[in-house]
Amino acid sequence: MRSILFTASTYSHIVNFHLPYIKEFKRQGFKVDIACGGKQMGIDYADNVFHIAFEKSITSPKNFKAVKQLNKLIKTNDYTIVSCHTSLAAFFTRLAVMGIKKRPLVVNTAHGYLFNELESKKKNMLLSSAEKLVAPVTDILMTMNSWDTEYAKKHKLGKYITYIKGMGIDENKLQRHTSEEINNLKNELGIEKDKFILVYAAEFSKRKSQQILIDAMQYLPQDIVLILAGQGELQDKCKQYAYSLGLSNRIYFPGQVKIPLYYSMADLVVSASKSEGLPFNIMEAMYYGLPIVASRTKGHTDLLEQGAGLLYNYGDFETCAEQILRIYNNKALKIQLGEYAKKTIEPYLLKNVFPEVMNEYKKLLPELQVQGDKV
Repeated sequence: MRSILFTASTYSHIVNFHLPYIKEFKRQGFKVDIACGGKQMGIDYADNVFHIAFEKSITSPKNFKAVKQLNKLIKTNDYTIVSCHTSLAAFFTRLAVMGIKKRPLVVNTAHGYLFNELESKKKNMLLSSAEKLVAPVTDILMTMNSWDTEYAKKHKLGKYITYIKGMGIDENKLQRHTSEEINNLKNELGIEKDKFILVYAAEFSKRKSQQILIDAMQYLPQDIVLILAGQGELQDKCKQYAYSLGLSNRIYFPGQVKIPLYYSMADLVVSASKSEGLPFNIMEAMYYGLPIVASRTKGHTDLLEQGAGLLYNYGDFETCAEQILRIYNNKALKIQLGEYAKKTIEPYLLKNVFPEVMNEYKKLLPELQVQGDKV
């Protein structure tokens, strides 16, 4: 029986981005197993789910226990193909494959390399060297932005390297909400009806850089408020920083939320991220026709540089504020950016991306039946 193993650092990554593909492999008669870490949760369509205790740091000795687990799992189940996701899990999965004589075919989806021109030389050397080490067992490498694609081809990080438009934005998950629902949320949060609302949905981490947006808020009018949705280890630190600047009444921390309702309420979506693959939060905002102000980093530039949003250099909170004010003060620009965003995002929708991604798997497994845009 043909079989496939999906691996990722977290259960939530699999659930949020890969269920349509898992479902399709299951439909085509594959045994589908999952190996992932983080907070455990149910995963639809999977035959087996194996918990792997990945550590966030690539240098953590505990990750080599994960390599042993994966090596044993792959040998025991004799998978036809292994599909790797998220940088850390993908590296350790391929490291486990390297020790197997009769190894499975390996597809690595690079959701965004964590090395780039903004990182330290030491970090870049460590992470890029890790990718080069496991390149010989990477049969197909799928990249999501131009920087990663060019780097991967230049340094031969896979036997076959191809660009894809992410994993696909699922329109069925992005419902639009009524004025009543939006007003109820504003009341719940304590936001007055005439406020201009900025939304940033992201994990609180160094890479997502929420502090830059908090700094930018000092340069913006009082009727502009910022919603920082998400969770993470730096959330409390950001709350304390906002309080220290006297911005607590203008910055909201709702935690992990259902983002469609917040995007339905937003006037503008912002991002301060240091690095991205192809960011779902930005693509979803584009689907809603929202204007965007984001840091000029890989992933953002692929989506926004041609006119779907305004960019600023990473860390430059004053210019970030200036770009926000351009949209705040110009209703026509706000509408223009939103309309262009809606047109630009069409190729990135799941119905269009799904057959493209499945066709890449078909290069290794010719027997796969790819059925157009059926998801």
